[in-house]
Amino acid sequence: MSNLYYIPEQGALAQWLTAHSCADRVFFCNSGAEANEGAIKLARKYGRTELGIENPIIITANSSFHGRTLATVTATGQPKYQKNFNPLMPGFHYVPYNDIDGLKAAIQLLDADQRQVAAVMLEPMQGEGGVCPGNPVYFKQVRRLCDEMGILLILDEVQVGMGRSGNLWGYETVGVEPDVFTSAKGLGGGVPIGAILTKRHCDVFQPSEHGSTFGGNPFVCGVALKVCETLESEQVLANVRSRGQQLRTGLRAIAQKYPSLCAGVRGWGLINGLVLQPEVETVALDIVKAALAEGLLVIPAGAKVVRFVPPLIVSEADVNQALFLMEQTLAKLV
Repeated sequence: MSNLYYIPEQGALAQWLTAHSCADRVFFCNSGAEANEGAIKLARKYGRTELGIENPIIITANSSFHGRTLATVTATGQPKYQKNFNPLMPGFHYVPYNDIDGLKAAIQLLDADQRQVAAVMLEPMQGEGGVCPGNPVYFKQVRRLCDEMGILLILDEVQVGMGRSGNLWGYETVGVEPDVFTSAKGLGGGVPIGAILTKRHCDVFQPSEHGSTFGGNPFVCGVALKVCETLESEQVLANVRSRGQQLRTGLRAIAQKYPSLCAGVRGWGLINGLVLQPEVETVALDIVKAALAEGLLVIPAGAKVVRFVPPLIVSEADVNQALFLMEQTLAKLV
């Protein structure tokens, strides 16, 4: 059923999301990349119609990841994902993450002759970029700067949203409210759904300007609403915080036991990274493959970070087993 028509399940899900976030409006699509693509379109229209910018520029961060469509792979500040896909989309500029001076300098440079910057698009935590948490001080400075300049702050919550960070939304963890944010992955609990969530003042899409044949269909919205209700009724966020603390404590103990290989641990909730020493030959993929042989599923986040993203319902026993298997894995590598 096309979203040309009112879908009761879509309305109920949108009502839940707006009641549990800073957003006033929701547009549903099918994936995180599609949600970020829609946010980019929204920012470009906002720049043109509200700020009078002829060719709007969106600033994103180095080491970011926003998707694999042509626009979102261009927004992604990692050349390895862009290789062989030139010419890339115009209208993006990259700055260092967690660096307010770098952002201010970029805006000053881009706006030197005429206003060009329409939005800043960031992840509250960079997942693909190495499990790098956003600094709350930095995000508050970015929020203040966007307010002063009248530009949009867009947060990509595809990976850290829906409880992954220990809060429902990653923006709560960094202590700011975005103008626009995106969600997917955990929103559907295994079925494909994405969402663009905005505040009322930047809800600039008009009918026919953006659409999705399957976005927000009755089935996926019904599933997603049940996911949202389960997060509340079964105290899943409390489990995320407890199990996340357990996981980080155990990983720090492992890192201290193998200091020649491990440099430390970082993360929030149930997205955490075991950081490897930069000078060792072992890379994250080596550990991922060795862990799989032991029966443990982990994934790399760049060359030197092993990423742990267990289910939000993971048990205390599961985490202990994962830590045991990771220690067994490292013991065979050193």
